[in-house]
Amino acid sequence: MGLQRLVHLAFPPQCLRCGAPTSSDFGLCGACWRETPFISGLVCDKCGVPLPGEDEGRAEYCDDCLTIARPWSRGRAALLYKDNGRGFVLALKHADRLDLVRPMAEWLDRAARPILSPDMLVAPVPLHWSRLLRRRYNQSALLSRAFARRAGLDHCPDVLVRRRRTPSQDHRDRDGRFANLAGAIQAHPRRGHKMRDRRVLLVDDVMTSGATFAAAADACIAAGAKEVFVLALARVAKDA
Repeated sequence: MGLQRLVHLAFPPQCLRCGAPTSSDFGLCGACWRETPFISGLVCDKCGVPLPGEDEGRAEYCDDCLTIARPWSRGRAALLYKDNGRGFVLALKHADRLDLVRPMAEWLDRAARPILSPDMLVAPVPLHWSRLLRRRYNQSALLSRAFARRAGLDHCPDVLVRRRRTPSQDHRDRDGRFANLAGAIQAHPRRGHKMRDRRVLLVDDVMTSGATFAAAADACIAAGAKEVFVLALARVAKDA
């Protein structure tokens, strides 16, 4: 404790976003916390998007999840993909802000609590090897590893592989996104057996249409997973 106090004296804790003083490491100041769109209250039980109304303890669904066949059972998200939420995602993904992984794992853990079970296997949505080579890390794998450690769940970072490099999902409509990802993800030929007869929790940084999660969930089910759940750091919402 003495050493920790000395470290804090030399390097006082700072807000992850603005650098203002905070009471603990890896935290946000009051102003940045209020400006960060954490998801709470009533949410869609399939994708985690916020819904109007009060949480009465029963599953509710958004319009998209009522009209699109989702191959997973339940899902959650920690943030809305806007304002500070978008900024944090982009900082992790493109600016090497690996210091964000630890607090993000805490946010994911808080959001995922209603859908967790002790027997779950946690796995990230995979990157194609060419993108991984260029980016140097898979941000979803960093998040899934930190989250699994915090939640006390098994983790396999390469249980899924992306068999082909898919063009960017940007500027594609919903149907185009699903078509772009069709068949792109499969179970690892030497790791896929780990999913057999287990509940699998897929982790990704952003969920937009759900096409990437759908492709990954289909691969899990094809490998024998008993049930699939999804967890995103940030959820794109139509009114966001």
